[in-house]
Amino acid sequence: MPSSTDSVKAEGNKQKVKVNYFSLFTQYFLYVALLLLAGCNQEEKAVELYVDAVMLNELNENEIAVEKLNSAVQLNKRFSLAYSLLGEIYQGMENYEKSAASYEKAAELNPWSFKDYFNLGGVYQIMKKFVLAVKAYAKACELSPNHLEAHVNVAKCYYEIGDYNNALVFGERAEQIDPKVSELQKLLGDIYELQKDYDQAIASYKRALEMNGNNPEIMTSLAVSYLKVNYNEPAKELLTSVIQIQPENNSAYQYLGYCYLRVDEVDKAIESYSRAIKINNKDWEAYRGLGVAYMITALNNKTDDDSNETLQAKAVEQWRLSLDINPKQPRHERLMKLIEKYSQ
Repeated sequence: MPSSTDSVKAEGNKQKVKVNYFSLFTQYFLYVALLLLAGCNQEEKAVELYVDAVMLNELNENEIAVEKLNSAVQLNKRFSLAYSLLGEIYQGMENYEKSAASYEKAAELNPWSFKDYFNLGGVYQIMKKFVLAVKAYAKACELSPNHLEAHVNVAKCYYEIGDYNNALVFGERAEQIDPKVSELQKLLGDIYELQKDYDQAIASYKRALEMNGNNPEIMTSLAVSYLKVNYNEPAKELLTSVIQIQPENNSAYQYLGYCYLRVDEVDKAIESYSRAIKINNKDWEAYRGLGVAYMITALNNKTDDDSNETLQAKAVEQWRLSLDINPKQPRHERLMKLIEKYSQ
């Protein structure tokens, strides 16, 4: 008598057979439809190769499917479906150059194909060719004005190339399509923050947190925007919460150090900056902030000259380490003048 496990396996095999028969049934009608469109023996052969490739792709026989499709497009160089499937298979194989070339050809032959432009944008985005991704995604948005993911992705790509105005245009359009997307609200917050529209950035980050509560990345971004408008206490609370969630979050410690400086808790600033450096000894901002904290402590100390000299020396040491890591950091000339002043 078969076990319950055997019964489950048997039922699973039945389901697979049903799926395969349905797939073959679908492919048969696709085959017939394409043959009716074909006008000569050469095109008929291309269609046969395409149908074979579709079935091989379903069986994960990708290499053989690619051979069939390449033969098909040799026979019919205007076979857009074959190029499109080539793009999909190459993308799955992580051969992004060939995938992009295939999608480009498919879109050229069928300029009304949203799918090909959208997939082309995705491949270029993976390759970090953001200018080309923008072009493909923008066309996809034109073909499907209410497609959320296309609008979000083109906004991301505009953001990557520093075109924040267009990133905002497409991001806000995506928000009109569906405002309840945490990833989108985070992106809008980042764009507003870079445009120094901190009130809008704060509003977007808050909406993102409502949908994705206790996300450390969003919490940190919101805290930074709070710092930009001098909401120091809410920023401190958020950053403290981030550290509780992620004890090794270097950025949170660094921003928390700055926050403590803003509220005149210099000893805590020193602790936070030191922790940030322990986690990441290449954090030039943490070294710079730690130097500021040491120098403030020295300047506030009116009683012990030896202690002041030691603290000033520590400040100069941290500033030099900061410049060693990033010599061209913002206001580096001012920092060099301070080092010269307090090294004498």
